Amino acid sequence: MTDWINAVLFGIAVMAFALGLSSIIMSFMTTETGANAMKEKIEYGFFGVSGLIVCLVMGYALA
Repeated sequence: MTDWINAVLFGIAVMAFALGLSSIIMSFMTTETGANAMKEKIEYGFFGVSGLIVCLVMGYALA
């Protein structure tokens, strides 16, 4: 049973890493200008960092 738990934790970690990294990349590729651009960059940056933190927590849970 522990193999299934480890597999699910690894899947969550990979998914969180991919979403976090893609969110950070998307924050640099904004086409907006002005206040909307800063709002978009902050939102994508927050989701990116959150995804990477979730990935690290899942990696710690697997260790």
